[in-house]
Amino acid sequence: MKHVCLHGNYILQTLKKEAFMFVRLTYLNFLPGKLEEAKRIYNNDLVPIVKQQKGNLDCKMLEPTDTSDDYISMTVWDSKEDADAYHASGVYKQLVDRVRHTYSKDPVLKVYSTQSIMEHA
Repeated sequence: MKHVCLHGNYILQTLKKEAFMFVRLTYLNFLPGKLEEAKRIYNNDLVPIVKQQKGNLDCKMLEPTDTSDDYISMTVWDSKEDADAYHASGVYKQLVDRVRHTYSKDPVLKVYSTQSIMEHA
């Protein structure tokens, strides 16, 4: 950070910071009566394993505000390589299979990249 004097006023100036992250969203639907079991397995078993993977920044279950919507398992990765390595390792498939008995239909995986540009004047 550097301070710049402009007509007697000090302005805190920060450099542009670019951050790329990769987000994997797995859309899930659960059988009637299986939601609490799925959430318990997810939080107690899956989250700790995902958080141990190289480059993982976050792992959460997004709950819908409307009961007709999908639940979403969101994992955030430091790089595309880390996200790809997680998928290629077979760990993702093992974790999906661990709760498969609670699904009402097959999960759908979608992968996104994000770019944040923060600039403060």
